[in-house]
Amino acid sequence: MPDLSSRLGSVCVYCGSSNTADPAYLEAAHQIGGDFARAGLKLVYGGGGVGLMGQAARGAHEAGGKVLGIIPEFLRGREKPFDDVETVIVTSMHERKMLMFERSDAFVVLPGGIGTLEEIIELLSWRRLDLHRKPIVFHNPDGFWDPLFALLKHTIDRGLTPPALATAWVSVEAAQDVTPALLAWGLDVDRDREIDVRRLT
Repeated sequence: MPDLSSRLGSVCVYCGSSNTADPAYLEAAHQIGGDFARAGLKLVYGGGGVGLMGQAARGAHEAGGKVLGIIPEFLRGREKPFDDVETVIVTSMHERKMLMFERSDAFVVLPGGIGTLEEIIELLSWRRLDLHRKPIVFHNPDGFWDPLFALLKHTIDRGLTPPALATAWVSVEAAQDVTPALLAWGLDVDRDREIDVRRLT
């Protein structure tokens, strides 16, 4: 794949916000955030200062990178925004997700829970509807996301999801491989189709 790093300006991270996550996941999130900064990529994330979310933001910030957090007002107490970076306060989860989508050229999915699942399923659904073609990279340590991949394959095998969706993402196991995988992906963003996405919310 060609190196298109000059065409990628920002990357959205979807990940868990729990401080009880495996310490290895927290450490990897910090490293990945730092790798983005060193590659000249702005980190767009959910605005919280806790869990993998907070570690990714700190990693990017400490490495001198640009960071944009987007958080709903009602989550400020629970997710404790990381005040050292630019943070936008919005009114709803829908607004948060839309702004994260619009401000990002690509997406990286780290280990996470039900909220992360919601975000990635919506992103893949929009991809299936041909509403965007932004790169999607999963960090899949120790097969964390394998059950999700198996479920998606199950829907493909049963004729309920187009086979082409299986090529909508790449998965890497090591944290240090996330940014190279992202930069190697061909970027093909259709701005007119992205505008259409707003009609879904």
